[in-house]
Amino acid sequence: MDRILVIVFGETSKALEARDALKSLDREGVVLLYAYAVITRQPDGTCFVNDEHDSVELRTVLGTALGSLIGLLGGPAGVAIGAAAGGLTGVTAALGKARVGADFVDEVSRELIPGKAALVAEADEEWTRWVDLRMEELGGTVYRYTPSEVKKAEHAADIATMKADLAMLQAEHAQASADRKAKLHEKINQLETKIQQRLEKAKEERKETERREQAKAEILKAKSSALKAKAAETQRLAGD
Repeated sequence: MDRILVIVFGETSKALEARDALKSLDREGVVLLYAYAVITRQPDGTCFVNDEHDSVELRTVLGTALGSLIGLLGGPAGVAIGAAAGGLTGVTAALGKARVGADFVDEVSRELIPGKAALVAEADEEWTRWVDLRMEELGGTVYRYTPSEVKKAEHAADIATMKADLAMLQAEHAQASADRKAKLHEKINQLETKIQQRLEKAKEERKETERREQAKAEILKAKSSALKAKAAETQRLAGD
């Protein structure tokens, strides 16, 4: 099952160890790892991305449900990107606009206080036991969510904010002078269009998620077949 993992640690070094452990589990075929990042909560509330990716790879990570979660955890203060990710100012700004508005984000945020770090990853697990055992050995607390939960929270937060702005404009319009009404009416129309576009974007992203899920299923199937073939070959050689 495809999951977003958030594993919180008391220090960054442990989160980095957890990253290496998760990559090992992927090589062993226990999980199928799609994307990952290590983040540290800074004193001002931002989430610093401790990353070894190049800028292209990091753009890919931040463009997924994983990136949305990092943005949500960063809250209004936003996200600070590691030195290896130069030139990503636009991505940083976009993620910084995400607002905490979901129970699961609040749950992690209560644990991920300044000074603590987390390994965030998107992975396919058939069984949660192996990841739980390895992360507990390192002192981590594991949280699991679905990519759709994360995306839904991001869209809901953005749309709720825009609707609140729209309500204020409409209230102002009702009491404004004739000259002012015309300007407010234009702003109201623009915001209503923006809300509709956001709703359409959410719809398109749901379709894209379905396509990605199908592609992931094919990857998992291929990896499973390769492991079975390797096991069969090992058994054959042992028999010889």
